[in-house]
Amino acid sequence: MNFNQILNHWYSANKRDLPWRKTKQPYAIWLSEIILQQTQIKQGLPYYEAFITKFPTVFDLAKAKEDTVLKLWQGLGYYSRARNLHASAKYIVTELNGIFPITYNSLLKLKGVGDYTASAIASICYNEATAVVDGNVYRVLARYFGIGTPINTTQGIKEFKSLATSLIDKKNPGDYNQAIMEFGARQCKPKNPDCNACPLNKGCVALQKNKIGILPIKLKKTKVSKKYFNFLVFVSDDNNTLFEKRTEKGIWKNLYQFPLIETDNSLTIDNFKKHPLISLYFKSIDFDFSLYNNIDIIHKLSHQHLHTKFWIIKVDKLHTKGLKISKLKALPTPILISNFIDEFNFE
Repeated sequence: MNFNQILNHWYSANKRDLPWRKTKQPYAIWLSEIILQQTQIKQGLPYYEAFITKFPTVFDLAKAKEDTVLKLWQGLGYYSRARNLHASAKYIVTELNGIFPITYNSLLKLKGVGDYTASAIASICYNEATAVVDGNVYRVLARYFGIGTPINTTQGIKEFKSLATSLIDKKNPGDYNQAIMEFGARQCKPKNPDCNACPLNKGCVALQKNKIGILPIKLKKTKVSKKYFNFLVFVSDDNNTLFEKRTEKGIWKNLYQFPLIETDNSLTIDNFKKHPLISLYFKSIDFDFSLYNNIDIIHKLSHQHLHTKFWIIKVDKLHTKGLKISKLKALPTPILISNFIDEFNFE
């Protein structure tokens, strides 16, 4: 058997029983692919089931409020995926009369859909011979063929896409694409793969040259930056607080948070009250405050680490319109804020 025949045979015996593999409907496949971008299946599966239950069709998703979509997405991270998902649903319904694009090139016109997602949908739903290349595919191809070109370079992206295209099973591209991704996820794992049990071990260059732990090669990312966040958690006598919607561009766009003061370093109790921005929230400087966490809560994102403190501020009455504390959990928030709301006793 050749390369793709071996993978197809392995897949037929080892594929996981997943709900999106029981359908060819493009909406379900698209939804699963967007959710699983940068997300492991065990984490993404409950979200897929929640979305397909809440929004069984693209029409249901299109007419939903963005806050509802973001709240359901809460905890998955990379919230631009949810915003793009919602925007594309509305585009399909209003501009395409609810008819999903049926080709690779037309799928690329959807917001948030790139080469990988378009290839997956086109091959699985419409049998178009377009090769998927994700992290799992990079790993299988780099190891089996002994390719040392960094996968996160322009040259690497083109080289691996070309190779993947030459290998695809043109008669059954959807199953083949799923086979090579599943093989990378379960057999050719990033660390400590069981090469003795691998059906491709006889032809694997990385195994022969002892490069399993080296390939694929990925250039180092940009240095992760530090940011210092101070959230002001107001608690008034009538159980109101201040909650703001982030409207500026960024990973948390359109999510809600407590008023935020960003500083150059971690604030101490002594210098918190003296900070010039604090006075913006008070008519007078007299207020009671306490620090919820003495040690910074570090929230790690792909490109930055947020060193966070929550300052609890007790006031008789808010000087501006507030939100009932009981309504906090209904709004979409970053998981950092959500965790605090769950843990803090507002009573």
